[in-house]
Order: sequence, then structure tokens, then C-alpha cells
Amino acid sequence: MAEPRVPGGRESELELPCGKVVSTHDDLDLGMREYDCACGASHAVVMDMHPLARFVPEFLEQVLTETIEPADDHEEFTIAHLMGVVIEEFPDKVAVADATEDGAVGFSMAWVTDFDARRLHEIVVELIVELMDHAVSHAEDDEMAAEFEEQMLEFDIGAFVDQYRAERDFEDEHDSAV
Repeated sequence: MAEPRVPGGRESELELPCGKVVSTHDDLDLGMREYDCACGASHAVVMDMHPLARFVPEFLEQVLTETIEPADDHEEFTIAHLMGVVIEEFPDKVAVADATEDGAVGFSMAWVTDFDARRLHEIVVELIVELMDHAVSHAEDDEMAAEFEEQMLEFDIGAFVDQYRAERDFEDEHDSAV
């Protein structure tokens, strides 16, 4: 990742997984969910202020924030933690812009993936299901674990993502239900 240029402008560049370089000031904006790149691909864009509800319903967002205890200074599970899980699985497919010292861009962290927004959505749901499966496997309730496993066998991630995206408004920064 390129370092910000100094003085005169706080321009910062980010090298995307495809190798193209974008300006965090000119090419990324707060309402963006996908970046149409010069490489010909569309890359998903996630920013730290995006809610977990961008990917899962609010009730599940609430469950995640109430039950997962982050190992860092955050009080609850955030989009940053979720993107950390994505990076663990796909380290070469996510570029990260740390703009915590740059008040001109409006975000602290931005992640641009090699995947388009829909594929990232599927990946995120798959990873959340894996987190839930791991948590259930540690429960001392074999019946609950078996029931969860049965439900997960019937769960169609692609269909869920299609339905969820159809019911959400991704045209602005609030990701509200339609």
C-alpha cells in the first residue's frame, strides 16, 4: 500500500488486489458498495461505518454484537472484525486503506476486495455460518447442535443473499430495508 503524499494534499493511494491503484480521496466515497475498476472488474467496497446489517438481518447483527467478545479494544463485534475474518480466509483478495489519521475522507478504514459485492456477501454469510457452527459445537447441548446442523444443511446461502439483497436498499449509506 502506498504511503500518503505530503505536503499540500493528503492524497492517499491504495493498491487493489488486481494491481490497479486508486485514490482514497477521489475514487472511494461513503455511499460506495462497489468500485468499477479500470481492470474491468467490479470490486466490493466496505467501510468501517457500514453496519453488519449490510450482510445479515438486524436481529442477527444484534446476536453477533451481543455474543461475540472481540479480543481488541472494541466493546462489540463490528464490520472491522467481520472484514478481519474475510482477510484471514482471503489474505491476497482484500486491500485495506487505513485512513484513521486522515479526516478528509470520512472513513477510518476501507476494504476493497477482489470479489464483486454479491460474491463478498456470499462469502460473509458463509463465514458467519461457520462462526455460528463453531459456537454451537462448543455448546454442551447435543440436541441443539444436531438441530443447528440439520438447519444448516437446508440453508441455501445463494438464495438467502439474493432475497436479502432484493429486500435491502443499497443505494445510500444507510442500507435500509426497502
